[in-house]
Amino acid sequence: MGTQAIVSTRNGSTKDDQHDEEKRAPLRAKVVGIGRAFGGALIFSLPMLMTMELWWLGFMLDRFRLAMLVVVTLPLLVGLARRIGFEDTWDWQEDVRDACVAFAIGLLTATVVLSVFKVIGPGMSFDEVIGKIVLQAIPASIGALLGRSQLGNEGGESDKENAETASSTTPMRDYGGEMFLMAVGALFLSLNVAPTDEMPMIAQMMTPTHAVLLLALSLLVMHGFVYAVGFKGSALPTNDEPWISDFVRFTLVGYMLAILISLFVLWSFGRLDGEAILPTVMTTIVLAFPAALGAAAARLIL
Repeated sequence: MGTQAIVSTRNGSTKDDQHDEEKRAPLRAKVVGIGRAFGGALIFSLPMLMTMELWWLGFMLDRFRLAMLVVVTLPLLVGLARRIGFEDTWDWQEDVRDACVAFAIGLLTATVVLSVFKVIGPGMSFDEVIGKIVLQAIPASIGALLGRSQLGNEGGESDKENAETASSTTPMRDYGGEMFLMAVGALFLSLNVAPTDEMPMIAQMMTPTHAVLLLALSLLVMHGFVYAVGFKGSALPTNDEPWISDFVRFTLVGYMLAILISLFVLWSFGRLDGEAILPTVMTTIVLAFPAALGAAAARLIL
């Protein structure tokens, strides 16, 4: 009887432990997801957090343009949360919630780092502090959602990713999703370099011939990244269609997205104010080079 009681006690304890473990699993997953979000926010936004031009833009940038940047960023965060958020979600309400959490993490990350760097602090106006934090929170919030993709995921792909993969039936099943990822990559990388003085400086040094060559190089490198080099995650051309079809549908359309996003970012940062058409075109082509690389890379890593 004593032995049976001990076994029974041990079995009961084991079942309780398993029950407790099952209850703790969702909480642990959330904590890990939030931790990755903070890590992603810090890693991906640190170059911008340490860029003087962005400090000044946070203070001087027209508040309407800053608001437009936020308005454009929030839907991108929702879509990014839908695809690779820092925890599994199954409906749009959860995606909106995760996007808001990611932006809050971006705000907190920017606040802490800028405070430690003494970029913000006592004696500054409320408008200046908020402007610097919000501007830096935009790339930080994108980085928060990229944390899951870049910093790993226990056990391989998530259940949502497995379900989406299992539901795919054709190579063109998610053309809109491909374009969305390219837009996110283009926006993120263009935010890194658009505020710097080197963008208009390079545009001034270049001739129209250089601009055409840079445009061609952007398309070549962009197409090579995704199709020719064979990086992990690259989408190889289909056998039943000529390469020009994939070039037009993905590379060319992706580059046009990079151009449009470059124009928007340059306008947001006031880089096109008072500029004639030719300097505007030249500066846009210059910024579209890193934006195109960001668009191509996003398809490989997200």
